[in-house]
Amino acid sequence: MHLSNVLALRTISPAVVVALAAACGSQARPQSTSPIAEPVSVSPAPVAVEPPPAAPKLVLERVSFGDLSGWEADDVGDAVPALRKSCVRLMKRDDERLVGRDEVAGRTKDWRAVCAAAKAVDAKDQVKSREFFESHFVPFLAHDNEEVEGRFTGYYEASLNGSRKKKGAYKFPLYKRPADLVMVNMREFTQKPGRRRIAGRVVRGMLKPYESRKQIRKGALKGKKLELVWIDDPVDGFFTQIQGSGLVQLDDGSTMRIGYAGQNGHSYTAIGRELVRDGHITREEMSMQAIRKWLADNPNDANEMMDRNEAYVFFTELSGQGPVGSQNVELTPERSAAIDREFIPQSVPLFINTRISNAEGTGEQDFHQLVIAQDSGGAIRGPVRADIFWGAGERATAIAGRLKSRGRYYLLLPTSVASAMP
Repeated sequence: MHLSNVLALRTISPAVVVALAAACGSQARPQSTSPIAEPVSVSPAPVAVEPPPAAPKLVLERVSFGDLSGWEADDVGDAVPALRKSCVRLMKRDDERLVGRDEVAGRTKDWRAVCAAAKAVDAKDQVKSREFFESHFVPFLAHDNEEVEGRFTGYYEASLNGSRKKKGAYKFPLYKRPADLVMVNMREFTQKPGRRRIAGRVVRGMLKPYESRKQIRKGALKGKKLELVWIDDPVDGFFTQIQGSGLVQLDDGSTMRIGYAGQNGHSYTAIGRELVRDGHITREEMSMQAIRKWLADNPNDANEMMDRNEAYVFFTELSGQGPVGSQNVELTPERSAAIDREFIPQSVPLFINTRISNAEGTGEQDFHQLVIAQDSGGAIRGPVRADIFWGAGERATAIAGRLKSRGRYYLLLPTSVASAMP
């Protein structure tokens, strides 16, 4: 693909070494009556070596708003309230502080005029809202090296039934974050590629992982008064940990909102991938709904399968109107997305072109919509990768659970940032 107006913004150099050992073949001396017969030397055939895959690299191609398929049809004003939430966080920072991990989205000072205008615009006026985005931002098509398409998935706020006390069917605990849990951001110690966060507890001066999911399920935290809420279905609890937030309908008629508070330090394993590998579900059939069905149909094996994901999430009770993303702002259904912060800065508007399943699962439709990067996740990796937040309820669960599409997105960068680019 020829990119005539492309700006390569960052490169992560992989620690990749390809070693090839070619054994030299030997051939027996041929039988001959000639006293001067010499051994026949045969050189080994050259072995083709596949080059290592290119390291993920964000490349931005400047385009116009007219190049954005579906831009005119989207009610972009619905994304303004989400942007304002990010602006509240941004405006508390020093002017010279980078918005992302590098210069891709500029510095806080580049966003002051944007955020002031966002605060003043009437989000219900779609014409004015579109004018706001078109006058304060420049769109850039995102590439991973030369590849413009990436993977898009969805997540939602899970629904559970629970009680603040253990009783009757409510016998499966979700735990609060332990006081001795230590979470480490590796970026504060090294810029080398690798695992970005680790967690655990300090044991004799060494950081050790917390107990695994299986150990916690079997009672490793019992008696430590860490139970936040008791639920009636461990599978619901498992999916709430994957989603990172949930709405608990309590037995007294009230509602309890819970959100991510920490993780035990074990690596995340996608059990969907495990089910495909074991031949239980085909890759084409894979969805959250398919996983749930398999767990329900195989109750004797459900715990073993869920325990393959040794990562365990701790929760806290939230008092706001929605779950909170990693930017520490409340997420907006269908207007917030999780991205890989190694490449995409939080607060940046993204115009997404992909396809989604309908709520009934009977067909697909185009999704051309503006969202704000406000969250991140352990499975969200790469320059062109997003997890769209769909909110709570049956519709959100149905759409998010089936979303696994290819597509592209455009970063909307402030005009001052775009004008400084070569």
